[in-house]
Amino acid sequence: MKILVLNSGSSSVKFQVIETDLERMNAHQDETLATGQVEKIGLSDSRLVLEVPGRSTCQDYREILEHRAAIDWVLRALTDSDHGVLGTVDEVDAVGHRVVHGGEQFASSVLMTPEVVEQIEQCTVLAPLHNPANLRGYYAAHNVLPHVPHVAVFDTAYHQTMPAHAFLYGIPFQFYTRHHLRRYGFHGTSHRFVSFRASQILGWQRDESRYITCHLGNGCSVAAIDHGRSIDTSMGFTPLEGLLMGTRCGDMDPAIVPWLMAMEELTLHQINTMLNKHSGLYGVSGVSSDMRELLRARSEGNVRADAAFRMFCYRITKYIGAYAAAMGGVDAIIFTGGIGENSPEVRERSLETLGIMGIHLDRERNAALLGGEGEITTDGSPVKALVIPTNEEKVIARDVVRVLNGIMPTFDPPETLGSS
Repeated sequence: MKILVLNSGSSSVKFQVIETDLERMNAHQDETLATGQVEKIGLSDSRLVLEVPGRSTCQDYREILEHRAAIDWVLRALTDSDHGVLGTVDEVDAVGHRVVHGGEQFASSVLMTPEVVEQIEQCTVLAPLHNPANLRGYYAAHNVLPHVPHVAVFDTAYHQTMPAHAFLYGIPFQFYTRHHLRRYGFHGTSHRFVSFRASQILGWQRDESRYITCHLGNGCSVAAIDHGRSIDTSMGFTPLEGLLMGTRCGDMDPAIVPWLMAMEELTLHQINTMLNKHSGLYGVSGVSSDMRELLRARSEGNVRADAAFRMFCYRITKYIGAYAAAMGGVDAIIFTGGIGENSPEVRERSLETLGIMGIHLDRERNAALLGGEGEITTDGSPVKALVIPTNEEKVIARDVVRVLNGIMPTFDPPETLGSS
């Protein structure tokens, strides 16, 4: 099967074409035929980038005002006689859509029926910046490809196995029952993929192992995966909670919000923008949200860049320790994401005090591993640490195959809570 994977944002569409089926999945021989994106939708200078393995990158510019035109442009590029990988659009067997928020309704990927689409619409209140864009991509793709199945794969679904004591907040219970205010977690497809891949690399059974997965990029999250199930994760009701991130503040005293609003006379919009867009590594360092630029500034003696770096790694260390305690131990730590895969400095600093837990870093292995896959602990380390590049698109494509073959695993919520 040739699966078109779509990740639709407010002004962009990222896409991949992946050829896979049950046989290829079992043999781990899924093939990525093409990747790319359309940027600056709504402007006169929209850009399409198409990358095909073994070929030079293709770029094109034109005015694209809405998502339907963007996806039509994508399909034209994919079927272009000079640059494409498809003979006709009829070769697309199914479409997989990344959907950020599935609320409590979706604990697994599902076929997009009118009822499912309506439920995703209802989740928009929980992800007002993301779900509408994801749905615009779906409506556009369904209009262009109405006769193929479309499958929704949710960022939040993997974390629906969290128990109530992990996902509830310490606020009046009626806000949970009335507004579904709880921890949801994000990056679920990434945490799911790297924990699965770790079991393959180590030759372990996924349902017999305890992993702590660290997705470190501009957005960051840590997950505790106990015997194949996510039991806790650092992002919460929104992606603002948890680790220090590129421009997001992460964990902090909630009383800071009303205090700052009063002292600085900030509006709700201004405080929300500050916490999401002007905080984190950028806000502390004053240099950049990019870890590479931060490390350069740190090496040149910038004390604020050094403080931001230390804060970033310290919070990773704390979460690893907390999640190891929550699971009664840990068998492996996994680093992924742009920073996790490419920053030996962050990995070393985050693990350097965890020898007490049996994590013995091999500094040479760690320093040599940039963007690849492998182990960074010593051969005799009781707890392993690995670097595994994430592949969320492959998860989406595989889930399309699973859904269409009726073998998508589902998880019931761990417990049912009353309404009072």
